[in-house]
Formats: sequence, structure tokens, C-alpha cells
Amino acid sequence: MEIVILAVVIALVAVGAVTGLLVSSRRKKQLPPSEPSSTPTITAPPAEPHVGEEAETPREEPRRIIEEVGLPEAQATVVPEAEAPVVTEPVPPVEVPEPTAGRLVRLRARLSRSQTSLGKGLLTLLSREHLDEETWEEVEDTLLTADVGVAPTQELVERLRERVRVLGTRTTEELRGLLREELLQLIGTDVDRSLRTDGGLDVPGVVMVVGVNGTGKTTTTGKLARVLIADGRSVVLGAADTFRAAATDQLQTWGERVGARTVRGPEGGDPASVAYDAVKEGIAEGADVVLIDTAGRLHTKTGLMDELGKVKRVVEKHGPLDEVLLVLDATTGQNGLVQARVFAEVVDISGIVLTKLDGTAKGGIVVAVQRELGVPVKLVGLGEGADDLAPFEPEAFVDALIGD
Repeated sequence: MEIVILAVVIALVAVGAVTGLLVSSRRKKQLPPSEPSSTPTITAPPAEPHVGEEAETPREEPRRIIEEVGLPEAQATVVPEAEAPVVTEPVPPVEVPEPTAGRLVRLRARLSRSQTSLGKGLLTLLSREHLDEETWEEVEDTLLTADVGVAPTQELVERLRERVRVLGTRTTEELRGLLREELLQLIGTDVDRSLRTDGGLDVPGVVMVVGVNGTGKTTTTGKLARVLIADGRSVVLGAADTFRAAATDQLQTWGERVGARTVRGPEGGDPASVAYDAVKEGIAEGADVVLIDTAGRLHTKTGLMDELGKVKRVVEKHGPLDEVLLVLDATTGQNGLVQARVFAEVVDISGIVLTKLDGTAKGGIVVAVQRELGVPVKLVGLGEGADDLAPFEPEAFVDALIGD
């Protein structure tokens, strides 16, 4: 029995040895040859390539939220003093406006550009040897083209016909003198054209400027401040045209140039509130004059009437309103008269400012607008320069129209 068990054990050992030899031989056959071969061996890249020889197995680190992650500290850059210039904005100097006395005479060259159509045209016609009906019709057409108006034109032609008939022989100088007298009578020399800006004992003079947007209303308000400051008056500006931010900024720029304070409100705010604050500020500062620039929208006459009426009532809580100036564009002609009628129905206009009167043949609008509103032209704008707003002087105006 023992002999049989021993034989089985020996057989099992032999079988295991044979099996091990077979497996070993198979593994050796699958290994690559040890000898170098001329054909390159292509091997697949590792699944996770290592970086350099010191690559290590990545270690798991605890995750952090974004608040726990610190930002790298910025390194301070040292700039040499020579390369870091200090930029300082220069304070613009306060301008000194030109004196208003004789300003219209100094601007005569610009105004005389319109004499070709009106003054010289009339002199040429009246200098003809025979003044027949056709000539007088041409005289009439010349006056109408210059926007003198129908009724004033008819009056002027009738007086000229009568005086020329009585005069008989006519020299150029006689005709010029005759035409000058008639035009001055038509415009009016005995009208008070001064600006009422005296105010009361404790309140400044208050001037409200009205007009359609596009006529130069805001610019005229700024130029008027220069006129008053040139005459030695102190001015506060009220930017009550709150519907146009550009108008408020523009008015403040005009004020800064001559040292006048500008009171403004939020865009789209209540214009009457701004006007009230402007007069209040003028009283506090002891200013001589407060100029109030108003909105010029003509979409609906009712809305305009309500707005301007409210501004007027609020301002009058401090004291009376001294002047209401209507700004008109001289180049609009008869259309300007339509605008003038609308504003005359809204507020009591006390004076007219005619802008863009330089280089135009519409000088006769001075006569027409005075006849239409029954108020005098007090100021005229003769250019885009800061000091091109001048007090209206009938004699200098007519002399510029008809020439020397």
C-alpha cells in the first residue's frame, strides 16, 4: 500500500515538472529576439506619458472652493520719476468780452453783405431817369423779397413816390439820403430798445429767453451773458431747457467762459423748478441779472403755453419778470412771423432778438416782426463769434444796408 502511494506522488511530481518546462519554453518564444534587427520595432505609447525622469504618480489632494484660492500677489512696478509725468488740466482763464458800445458799427462789414439785395437794389432802381410803373413794381418786389412785409412795403413805396415826384432832379446822394430817412421812419428811432435788467432792491433783474429750438436760443442766452458782463453786470444762468441735455451743457460752457454760474437740474426735470432755483441763487449771490433759457418745443401750443406759463408764474414768486426776449432766425422770413405769433399768445414778449442776420438779404424782417408783434428789436446776431451779438441801433443798421 505504501508502495502505491509513493508511486502516485512520484508521477504527479513528474507531470508538474514537464508542464513547467512547456510553459517556460512557450514564454521564451514570445520574447523579442536579443539580437539587433534591421527592421524598427513599433511599440504603442504609454497610456499616461511621464514628464522627465522625475515624474511621480499624481497624488490626490483635497479640493478647495474658489473663495479659498488666493490670488498671486502683484509685483509692484517701480517707474522712474522721469517716466511718470504728472498731468494737470489747465484751468481756462475767464474771458473778457468786448464792450457793447459801438459793437454794431464794428460788425458793419458783416451786416453790409445784405445791402446788394435791399439797399443797393433800391438805389439802382430809384436812380433811373424815368420812374415808370414797372420800375415802382420792381421797387416793391425788392422790398417784399427782403421780408419787409406787404403793408410796410406799400407805405414805403407811396412815400417814396411822393417825395421823388416833389424832388424832381435826383442825384445819387439825394436818393441815398431820402431812402435813409424813409427806412429809419419805417424801423422807428424813438422806440426804447434798452434791456430792462435793473430788478428790485433785493432781487436781480430776471430775463426769460424763449424761442423755437434751432433759432440759436441757447447760444443767444450765452452771448447775452457776455453782453451784460461786458457792461459790468454779474450774471447767473438758469438752464431751464431740461429736455435737451446738450442745451444745458452748452449753456454751462458759455457761463464758464465768462465766470457766470449756471444752475441746472436733472435731465427731463421740471423747468419751472430750475428757473425758481436760478432766481433764488441769484438773490443769494447778489447777482445783477438772472438769464433763464427755456425749452422751445412747438409740438403742441397747449403744452408750450402750460410750460412757459408755469415758468413765468414760478419766477414771479420772487419778483416781477423784467424781460421776455423772443429769439427769431432772420433767414426764416415769414415762417418766423408765424412762430412769433404763437409765442406772443403764450407770454408777454417785451423784445426781439434776430439771429443769423449776417450775409442775408432778409434785413427787412426787422420791420415786419416789429409791426407784427408791436415790440422792438433789441438785439441782433451777426455771426457765430462769441461777441457777435450786438444791441440793435437803427441808424447803424440802415447805414450798413444802403452803404456810403
